[in-house]
Amino acid sequence: MSSINDIQNEIIDEFSILGDDKESTIFYIMELGGKLQDFPEEERVDENIIKGCQSKVWLTAREENEEVHFLADSNTDITKGLISLLIRVLSGKKPKEILDAELFFIDKIGMGNIIGSQRSNGLSAMIKQMKLYAFAYQTKQNA
Repeated sequence: MSSINDIQNEIIDEFSILGDDKESTIFYIMELGGKLQDFPEEERVDENIIKGCQSKVWLTAREENEEVHFLADSNTDITKGLISLLIRVLSGKKPKEILDAELFFIDKIGMGNIIGSQRSNGLSAMIKQMKLYAFAYQTKQNA
């Protein structure tokens, strides 16, 4: 299984092909969102909505074999694409790996220039929630 940094480098390589074409980059992000695993209807509840996102983003996590697995969905295509990137990087990893992860791919692909400040705040909220889940599972594992 690839490390968090290996996956981030793959993402950077994929986005480098697009160059500075903002429209193609946004389209690609939206395309990635379309590949997200189906999100169960019964999980679309207020407790699973990430606070601090302009769009609605539902996120759940489960632990399997001491790894954290995330599922998510959003009501907007671009946000769905953003959470799909985070899931690709962080899902299936051990809690400590998630907590220690420095998500450098976001800056390297110029995400800040693409999504604007409101979505940047939402992206930070998504990362924070994923790390909170990892922290909870790590605490449980160490108990």
